[in-house]
Amino acid sequence: MIVAGVDEAGRGPLAGPVVAAAVILCPDGVEGVDDSKKLTPARRAVLEALILARCTVGIGVASVEEIDAINILQATMLAMARAVAALGIEPGLVMVDGNCLPKWRWHAQAVVGGDALHPCISAASIIAKEYRDRFMCAAAADHPHYGWVRNKGYGAPEHLRALVKHGPTPLHRRSFGPVAKYFS
Repeated sequence: MIVAGVDEAGRGPLAGPVVAAAVILCPDGVEGVDDSKKLTPARRAVLEALILARCTVGIGVASVEEIDAINILQATMLAMARAVAALGIEPGLVMVDGNCLPKWRWHAQAVVGGDALHPCISAASIIAKEYRDRFMCAAAADHPHYGWVRNKGYGAPEHLRALVKHGPTPLHRRSFGPVAKYFS
């Protein structure tokens, strides 16, 4: 049976999309995969390259506009469905990190802490985080005041100070508390 692991990055930030990845590991797996939060940026980059070269990967993104329109949970589920669809292969089982599942056509299992338990979910966590981090670093070139190279859009003090001083950008989530007050 073909098993895909799914995880997301970017549910909590004030800015940027939510990104999900789906990974079907190669037969030999990828040694050293773990929850992306437990790995150094350098190690994640090495593992990302190995995963992309050897495994089947799908990436799904839900935009800031979608997050604001349908809420972050539903946008996360949408990104996950897009990631699995992007695999181009129908998995027999999709293992999703977390405690809830999207409503979709695939047989799935929610696994709390799955990014530390199942290598296919660990690999998905690495791909999603690296993809989203690159997006936020690129966006920082157009919006340098917010410190996105360092905080990736999360509500770090530097980001919050810049939000007060410069106001929100089009990449800020209008539905999130610290940003919403600029639109009321």
